[in-house]
Amino acid sequence: MSKGDETREKMIETATRLFQSQGYAATGLKQILTESGTPRGSLYFHFPEGKEELAAEVVARHGEVFGQALEEVMNASPDAAQAAQQIVDLLARQCEATGCQTGCPVGAIAFEMANTSERLQRATREVFERWSAIFARCLSNEGMSSAEARQRAHAVICAIEGALILSRAYGDIGIFYDVRERLPALLSD
Repeated sequence: MSKGDETREKMIETATRLFQSQGYAATGLKQILTESGTPRGSLYFHFPEGKEELAAEVVARHGEVFGQALEEVMNASPDAAQAAQQIVDLLARQCEATGCQTGCPVGAIAFEMANTSERLQRATREVFERWSAIFARCLSNEGMSSAEARQRAHAVICAIEGALILSRAYGDIGIFYDVRERLPALLSD
């Protein structure tokens, strides 16, 4: 990896972490540069359109990484309900490790920016659709109609994103276990 690629990666990783813990609006470019240890000129070299372009990259990258995790869990699980429960367990462990101080950068950016940035609205929508499609495909493979599978997949994504938000609000991962317990009923026919 070239020095330029390493610098770009540092900015993306730092922005992801900060968006997860602080949100989009509370995260400034100066903070991203300081915490990533990168010079100001590097930001505009790698992201000429500034913070919004960097945020779109964070969304795409997190969408890809979490999407791959979903795919792996779905492929290794006997059914969609157990896979969804495993994903909730994974997120609960991650949440617990940070003291319930972080959330989903895609959700944070969608919540804050979808009404003001068409680019970020499109980026977040594409990621949520990808994640939903992974669940929907699994449900369809289990015999559920495409329309029903899509609706239930959206409900799972809503439940997971909601658990991330509520765990932060309560400072407790218990909400993940509430969601985990209800997933089989949500996903069964």
